[in-house]
Amino acid sequence: MQMPIDTSLRATTVITGASSGIGRALAFLAAKESAVLLVARSDAALKTLAFEIEAAGGKADVLILDVTARDAAVMIRNKLIQSNAYVDILINNAGYGLIGEADQLDAEDQLGMIDLNCRALTDLILAFLPEMKARGRGGILNVASMAGFAPGPGMAIYYASKAYVLSFSQALWQEMRPHHVTVSALCPGPVRTAFFDRATGGKAKPDIFKMLPSISSEEAALAGWRGFKAGKRVVFPTFFNRLSIWGMLLTPKALLLPMVAKLQAARAKVG
Repeated sequence: MQMPIDTSLRATTVITGASSGIGRALAFLAAKESAVLLVARSDAALKTLAFEIEAAGGKADVLILDVTARDAAVMIRNKLIQSNAYVDILINNAGYGLIGEADQLDAEDQLGMIDLNCRALTDLILAFLPEMKARGRGGILNVASMAGFAPGPGMAIYYASKAYVLSFSQALWQEMRPHHVTVSALCPGPVRTAFFDRATGGKAKPDIFKMLPSISSEEAALAGWRGFKAGKRVVFPTFFNRLSIWGMLLTPKALLLPMVAKLQAARAKVG
C-alpha cells in the first residue's frame, strides 16, 4: 500500500558532489523540474551554483557536507525537514578515482575512495529508498562509469568501486520496478571535468583516456537525466560508450587485462 503524499511538503532532488562537473550540470537540469538540495564540501562553489539556479527561476538550497560522515543521511534529512521538503530524487554523483598500482598508492586514500564511492552512496540510498517505495514515486540516479564493466589494473579500486555501483543499481532497478521507483546507473567514458586533477596526482593522463573520445559534463548529465526519466536501467551517453563496453565484455580477460594495464600506466608530466 502506497503512503499518501503530503502535499504540504516540497518534492526535492538531492545532488551530492554538486559543486562541479557532472553533478553541477545535473543540478541545472533537475532544477527545471523541482527544488534542489545541493550537497558538497565546497561552500563558495555551492553558493554560486545556487545563485545561478535561482537567477534562472529555480529553487535551490545548499548543504555544506562531506557525505562520508557517518551522520550524512541524518544531516540531509534534517536540512529537508527545515525546508519543509522530502527527497523525491537522489542523485549520487560524489566520487573520485586514483591512477596508479594499488600497492604504490596511499592505502588511506584508496580506502577513502571505497568509503565515498561505495559506502556513502549505499548509506544515502538505504536512508531514502524506503520512503520512495512507500510513496510509489521518485528514484535514484547513480553516477557509475564505463569502468564498472571490467577490471582496471592501474586504477584497480576505482574500477572495482564503479562495478559495485553498477551492480547495486541494476539490482535495485529490478527490485523497485513494481513500486514505480526508478534506479538508473549513468556510465560515461572520459568526461572533461576536474576528475583527472586528483586522479593523476601530477602525472599525465593514461593513454586509454587519450584514445577514447571525451564529452562535456553537460552532455553526460543530459544523457543521464533523460535516461533516468525514461526509466532506463543503465545509461550510456554515446553510442561509442556502448560499443566500447561490448568490446570489453567480448574480449577474453587474458587479453584485456594486460591491454588495460599498458594503456592505463600513469606517466609523469613533461614540461
